[in-house]
Amino acid sequence: MTLKSIYRLAMHGIVAATLLAGFVARAAMPDNKPKLVIPDSLRAAYRYTDALKQTAIHRDTAAARKAYMEILELDSTYAPALYQLAQQELREPGREPQALEYARKAYEQDTMSGWYTDVYARSLVLNNRYDDALPIYRRLMRMEPNNADNYRILAMIYNQRKQPYSAISILDSADMRFGKNPYLSNMKRHLLISTGQMERAIEEAQESVDAAPYEVENVVSLAETYAAAKKDSLARATFERALEMDSTNVQALGLYADFCSQQRDTKGYLGALQRLYALDGFPLERKIQLFENLTKDRKFYGQNYFALGAMATAMAMRHPDDKRVVDIYGDHLLAGGEVEAALAHFKLHLKDEPPQMDYYMAVIDLEDYLARPDSVDVYVQQAVKLFPDDPALYIRKANRQYIKGDLHGSVATFEQALEIAPTDSLKGQIWGYIGDTYHAMVERLDAGAKADTTGFKLRINKKKATQQRNKSYETSLALYENNAMTLNNYAYFISEETDDAELLEKAMKMSAKAIYLEKGNSTYLDTFAWILYKLGRYEQARKHMRQALSLDRTESAELPLHYGDILFALNERFMAETYWKKALGMGADKEAIELRLAIPKEAKDKRVEEFVVVDKKKKK
Repeated sequence: MTLKSIYRLAMHGIVAATLLAGFVARAAMPDNKPKLVIPDSLRAAYRYTDALKQTAIHRDTAAARKAYMEILELDSTYAPALYQLAQQELREPGREPQALEYARKAYEQDTMSGWYTDVYARSLVLNNRYDDALPIYRRLMRMEPNNADNYRILAMIYNQRKQPYSAISILDSADMRFGKNPYLSNMKRHLLISTGQMERAIEEAQESVDAAPYEVENVVSLAETYAAAKKDSLARATFERALEMDSTNVQALGLYADFCSQQRDTKGYLGALQRLYALDGFPLERKIQLFENLTKDRKFYGQNYFALGAMATAMAMRHPDDKRVVDIYGDHLLAGGEVEAALAHFKLHLKDEPPQMDYYMAVIDLEDYLARPDSVDVYVQQAVKLFPDDPALYIRKANRQYIKGDLHGSVATFEQALEIAPTDSLKGQIWGYIGDTYHAMVERLDAGAKADTTGFKLRINKKKATQQRNKSYETSLALYENNAMTLNNYAYFISEETDDAELLEKAMKMSAKAIYLEKGNSTYLDTFAWILYKLGRYEQARKHMRQALSLDRTESAELPLHYGDILFALNERFMAETYWKKALGMGADKEAIELRLAIPKEAKDKRVEEFVVVDKKKKK
């Protein structure tokens, strides 16, 4: 509470006490002890004194509000209580309309009171009623000509009303009355810049520097004004002067960074930011936001990797336990290809309290990328113990079992993930993974026991595995009908295992939905084209396979191989052989390509399957 506020409260209390002393009577009691008797006309004043105690002494705003409300029940026009309520409401965000109502009523009781006029004027401003506030502040300036704050607010009102010249005139008047006021001078400078009066703005800023040449803020304001006036050399020299005075001034560094950015001086801009990032006075939220914006452009990120790295390092040093900073620094290391350093960074945080699953996931992914399966298994097991209710970890564990060939173990772990999956869409995805796992069993059974080098024996026959696969896919789509991967895989496996037109039509519908859900996915387009091929719709198949090839970034040998088969069915033997050879160069099975190339030249209007056994490949 300010000295002025305490003085006001004291004056209210003195007035109330004087009134009570003159009019309170004492009545004799049966035991002859006097009793304080307060006339009805003075009850509001008496309660007001008690409310002031709650405000000034006990700091109990809730009790004070209650007391003020009780006063208004006794006398709804009691101005001091209305004034105090207005003051309290103004201090609470969102209560501005209520404050205005109390302030208006107090003002109406005594329009000559400077206190009531002030609180009414402030309430109008905070309710964005600038037109109504303007005449009230004009009155206040006449009532309190030596209050500089009234000039500030009146200038702000004019500016809000799109009358900047009137605002400047008010601030000129303040200069004449009070001399140079740093806050009002800065306000006028901005108004002069906004109205294009650059020379006056420079003069205003220079006067502030002349008045206090060792105040860094004044030098920064002059530099900012030079920049606004397009006097770039003067602006740069003045910014450098400010930073020589105080190299850790956050405002100076921030404005200098903005200036360098506008000048397209990337080196100067990033240099200023590096110095800012080393300061605690520059908010972390702002550091993170800026870094994320700067790294969105991958080309800019690559060109300035080390400068941005210095900023990331500064954040990591000053905020080592902030999860956002840990992630940013780790991602920065990965962006530079420093995989081992990123791995060590995330491992360092595995013992953070509370444990963070994201760090374990990062370590697991990086160990997997570095082809260290044993380490992956160790960290997966640790993570599952720490986060037993997170299905993502069970999915990771199941994937590890899948890769090692423990397909039955993988299914069992996926089923554990199902038990704790919180949504139907996630359950649908997991059922899709289970379907993929059963298909892997089908493929292994097709290959025969001799081809199985995993050491994990299958305890299921091909028919049963196929049934379980199809059942899993059906369940997946019942729970999550827009699961594009399941739609694609299920459709492809059907097309590879049957020539039944009805089943192929079902597969085509699923495939069409997959390519609608994930436009531009070359693998899904390949599936759709292959089903069209199986249905004998060769021209349509060629169209979609061309699109798949143009979009492919996976360098999959399967796509040119399929395209060659489609072209062969269209009697385009030369181009078919071209794509078969291309597939061979991309890693396709040599024997499969040789069998195709050996097909008699006179073969017409036939499909490849009539001459060779087409390999059934897994889709993902």
